[in-house]
Amino acid sequence: MYSKPLLPSFLCFLLALSSFQHIQGQPSSKLYIVYLGERKHDDPNHVTASHHDMLSSILGSKEEALSSIVYSYKHGFSGFAAMLTEYQADRIRELPEVISIQPSGTASLATTRSWDYLGVGLDNEHNQHLGLLQRANFGEDVIIGVVDTGIWPESRSFDDYGYGPIPSRWNGTCEVGQNFTISHCNRKIIGARWYTGGIEDLDLSVDYQSPRDHQGHGTHTASTAAGSLVRNVSFHGLGKGTVRGGAPRARLAIYKACWEGNIGCPDATVLKAIDDAIHDGVDVLSLSIVGRFSLNFATLHAVARGITVVYSTGNDGPLPQSLSNDLPWLITVAASTIDRSFPTEVTLGNNQTIVGQSLYYGLEDEGFRELFFIPSCFTDSLNSTNMEGKIVVCFDSINAPGAIASSAVVAIQNFLQVVDSLRQANAKGLIFARSPLGLLQDFRNFLCILVDNDVLWQINTYATSDASPVAEVRPAYDIVGSRVISTRVAAFSSRGPSILFPDLIKPDITAPGVNILAAMFDSYAFDSGTSMSCPHVSGIVALLKNIHPKWSPAAIKSALVTTAYTTDAYGFPIEADGIPRKLADPFDYGGGLVDPNKAVDPGLIYDVDPNDYFKFFSCTNDVSSCDLVDSRLYHLNLPSVSISDLKTSVTINRTVTNVGDTNSVYRAVVQSPPGVDTIVEPSILEFNASKNTQTFVLTFKALRAVQGDFTFGSLTWTDGGNHTVRIPIAVRVIIQDYFSITS
Repeated sequence: MYSKPLLPSFLCFLLALSSFQHIQGQPSSKLYIVYLGERKHDDPNHVTASHHDMLSSILGSKEEALSSIVYSYKHGFSGFAAMLTEYQADRIRELPEVISIQPSGTASLATTRSWDYLGVGLDNEHNQHLGLLQRANFGEDVIIGVVDTGIWPESRSFDDYGYGPIPSRWNGTCEVGQNFTISHCNRKIIGARWYTGGIEDLDLSVDYQSPRDHQGHGTHTASTAAGSLVRNVSFHGLGKGTVRGGAPRARLAIYKACWEGNIGCPDATVLKAIDDAIHDGVDVLSLSIVGRFSLNFATLHAVARGITVVYSTGNDGPLPQSLSNDLPWLITVAASTIDRSFPTEVTLGNNQTIVGQSLYYGLEDEGFRELFFIPSCFTDSLNSTNMEGKIVVCFDSINAPGAIASSAVVAIQNFLQVVDSLRQANAKGLIFARSPLGLLQDFRNFLCILVDNDVLWQINTYATSDASPVAEVRPAYDIVGSRVISTRVAAFSSRGPSILFPDLIKPDITAPGVNILAAMFDSYAFDSGTSMSCPHVSGIVALLKNIHPKWSPAAIKSALVTTAYTTDAYGFPIEADGIPRKLADPFDYGGGLVDPNKAVDPGLIYDVDPNDYFKFFSCTNDVSSCDLVDSRLYHLNLPSVSISDLKTSVTINRTVTNVGDTNSVYRAVVQSPPGVDTIVEPSILEFNASKNTQTFVLTFKALRAVQGDFTFGSLTWTDGGNHTVRIPIAVRVIIQDYFSITS
């Protein structure tokens, strides 16, 4: 029996006064989240009762506590949401059981959530960084070229209401075709092209032969980068709020170079799209395309003309050396999580409730369904004829804990095949245990719940004690904010080091790419991948272009890399999902999680003359035409350093340009990679009106002779005030060339 503690008479008087003020409407109440940590009782009902008792001790009565509580969190953790006055919230904060209490931020969610997460939300009252969007005029008139699967022009995300004339510098066109007329271009979609050269007519027949998007991918990425503001959007109630792109007033130029089916994105069509984009006058090129393409010269020319080119890093993680688009002049983007999750409660036949993740939005009154256990989701068991109407439970993670195929993308493909097989067998749904891969997808009326291995074990424990195990599933709901652990690099996000260019740290940066809600056809849907993280950075680049129109692509990349986060909001290091989960390193996330607000004012930049890119490109492709004494990529003035074969010592130069306060002094802070001594000369840089560039020397010395692996460090220049300019460092000490980590 849990009894309510007795209260001193003076406290009762205060509570009575508080209740009187509440009745009179002064002060006003608002929703607060009270977090109590782990559950202290096995019975969820007992947890709820303890919440009521706690709140009763503050509000003065059980009835008022019951009316005040909005949600009671009782399954994954203990806590509640309640309508409270500021005074009442302060009283609760003083209770020893309370870990934290804060105003609820879930009432006015952005649907992608990612822009609020990155600190560039639209709510001026609660978001101090609205000034970034205002300063950049929301990306007004910056032209983002999207090379993808086309666009669905009727989407509300491409409404041009309130837009001015198309910029006079625009040289593009609006090509028509199947279900796409000249009227589908507007002052938002200012150009659209499509490319079919070299593709068989039979292959094209499954797609719209026009800029119209048959797959949805291009529409999703375009709206993420530059979609107009659309209110009251959700995915069947999930992620409800306002959706927009990173640069919501930017213009879009669409280049349909990717096609439905097995065609993909032929090199020839992508090359033509890039070529046309250079001609048309885009400011940013966004390519959510993966694979090792022969496009280096095309993108290099785009960069040389001042176009910032942003690419996905690929979805072949978590294996190392799996990344694509590993060229020094590109911004290559990894994918990471945001602070939102979609808990889905499953009540077992013994009244035990476990929690998984899903995008399930079925009916509340589905009731209990029989559980059907199979030894493996990848065997002939899928062909069973007695699955109809049942929830299938897979045991793969128990038989082979956390096993991932050759890459996360292969595992995802296998998973989709499993779902397809179960749907053909008329199963009701699937409870699937697997290490985190970012598998949440919409399967419409087919429920698919992902659980951790220990949760699956609890289900199995229950099933062994019940001859007819059953479960009831409730629709998913949102949790947003500090209760969700983030940032984590997604398991599917491809990793470095580069096979072709080990003297290059790739990816450059990470951005939100897991469960991103954006336009798809006439509606809005969640999707995950580095395809989703790429347009996030493209939108941010558009904002930077508006504020700093004279910055080069290299300067913009430097600003993004050197100001990125390597820790979460609470100071914990960013992790990388995989088998096992680990602390992230530069080959997972480059400089770290992109920070748009700091990137606007980076203090110092590492700029690169495009001619230097061309010199290294020539040396890479034709040694006979190489006019560099040393063509190693670590001699490029990049905002990172990678030395893949340090035997004794290596010395390199870097030059920084001051774009902050005219009179500035920066001091070096070195975190040397383990096994390496790093020396910076000079260690102090002074800037003034007559000297806004400085060159320094970095020397790396191996501390011992060893055939090692990459270790990581950093160099940070700090002015002791607003600017910390950090570059990642990766060094591999070896004693023999043609290094192999195979033992």
